[in-house]
Amino acid sequence: MSALKFVFSAVVLVLNTLLFCASMTPFALIKLLLPFAPVRRATDRVLNFIPQLWISVNNFWLMAVNRSQWQVSGLEGLRPDGWYLVTSNHLSWVDIVVLQRVLNRRIPMLKFFLKYELIYVPVLGLAWWALDFPFMRRGGGANARKDLKAAREACEKFRLLPTSVMSFAEGTRFTPAKHADQQSPYQHLLQPKSGGLGMALSTIGDLFTGLVDVTLVYPQGTPSFVDAMSGRLGDVVVVVRQQPIPPDLFKNGARQRAQLQSWLDGVWQSKDALITQIKATPPAP
Repeated sequence: MSALKFVFSAVVLVLNTLLFCASMTPFALIKLLLPFAPVRRATDRVLNFIPQLWISVNNFWLMAVNRSQWQVSGLEGLRPDGWYLVTSNHLSWVDIVVLQRVLNRRIPMLKFFLKYELIYVPVLGLAWWALDFPFMRRGGGANARKDLKAAREACEKFRLLPTSVMSFAEGTRFTPAKHADQQSPYQHLLQPKSGGLGMALSTIGDLFTGLVDVTLVYPQGTPSFVDAMSGRLGDVVVVVRQQPIPPDLFKNGARQRAQLQSWLDGVWQSKDALITQIKATPPAP
């Protein structure tokens, strides 16, 4: 049965992705050839609408093959016409489809900070470029500085339409080995890094409605993407907490970066305590 579910999920996902990218290509080419603000506004509206349909189809196969209990809270007051800075703990590639299912159409489409190498992924790389996802290299050097400039320019383009800038602040998926290697001060989390959030805040911080802090917990254990496609997702707990962003963090300087890191550490301390509380709570019947 798991094999049949996997085949069903894979067929729907592949066909959905190919149709999604094919639909985006004409508008991406227009955006490339006519890089003017009025044209960008028109093409970006279409380019941001198409992924909502793609996410809806992904939600269909995800829920069709899994009989999971979802406990979701904190969605009240979110607006699809706002600008949001979004962060979450990171456990698995499944996190992305979970976040998209929970937040789709409630806030603008999530724009992720991506590793530069992902721009070369067939089909999807073009889609991510057309959607202005910021691509970033790890490490230093001239190329990294060039990518930093490109990522800032991508964030600046978010002024044209309501946008949700998403950053997994830990920078990588949680594993016990990484947790031990970092000597993380948190029980359930890796140490957060403020680089991506700081870039977004210093570029368009004045637009943000607030921070959307998402906490993800998989009570039966962290699933892989193959598990999700095979009907072994397990239960999902999602807690969304909204909070204002201190205006002092909108500036770009050494003092502001230190303040941002301190503020983010506070968010992570609260998140760690919440995960402890969730894990100690008996599952709902």
